[in-house]
Amino acid sequence: MQAFISEYGSQILTKSGQHIYISAIALFFGIIVAVPAGIALTRANKLANPIINVVSALQTIPSLALLTLMLPIFGIGRTPAIIALFIYSLLPILRNTYLGMSNVNDEYRDVARGMGMSNMQSIFMVELPIALPTIMAGIHLSAIYVISWATLASYIGAGGLGDLIFSGLYNYQPELIFAGTIPVTIIALVVDFLLSKLERIMTPKAFILQQDMADKQQAREDAERRAR
Repeated sequence: MQAFISEYGSQILTKSGQHIYISAIALFFGIIVAVPAGIALTRANKLANPIINVVSALQTIPSLALLTLMLPIFGIGRTPAIIALFIYSLLPILRNTYLGMSNVNDEYRDVARGMGMSNMQSIFMVELPIALPTIMAGIHLSAIYVISWATLASYIGAGGLGDLIFSGLYNYQPELIFAGTIPVTIIALVVDFLLSKLERIMTPKAFILQQDMADKQQAREDAERRAR
C-alpha cells in the first residue's frame, strides 16, 4: 500500500483536483441557468413541457457522442467537457425547480401579495425557500451524475481521474484502474453525504415557513370574517 501511494499519490491528488474542478464548474453553471429557468417556467406554464422535453432529449444523447460533437466546435481540453457536463446537469435541476415552485400553495402567494410583497419578493422570500428542498434534491442528483460522467472527459484531453482509469484499461494495469475508480467513488460519496445533510437542514426550515404562511393566511381569513 505504501509503495502504491508513493508511486501514484501525487497523480491521484492532481487528477482528483482536475476532476473536482471540471465537475464543480459544470454544476455551478447548471445551477445558475436551470434554477432561474425553472422559476421562469412557472410563470409561463405553456412553455414548461416543451422546454423540459427538449432538455430531456439532450440528456438521452450518449456521453461519448456528445463529447465527440463538441470537438469540432471547441477542440480538445476542458472547455468541451465542461459544456457537455453542463448540458447533462440541467434536467434534474430544471425539473425539480419547476416542480418545487409549482407545488407552492397559491394561498401563500396571496398572503405575500396581501403583505405588500412584489412578485420578485414573493419568489425570493416565500416561494423559493419553500421549494428549496425539492430544488436541492435536483442539484444533489445532478452533482452525482456530473461526478460520474466526468470520468469520460479524459477521452478529449480534459484530465481528471478518467485518465488513470483508461490508462489502466489500455495498459492492463489494474492498480491504475483502482487509483482512478476509488477516488471517484470517495468524491461521489462525500458530495452525496454533504448534500444529503444540506437537504435535511433545509427541509425543516421550509416546513416552518409553510406553517408561518398558513398561520398568516388563517389570520387573514379570520380578519375578513370579522370585517363582514
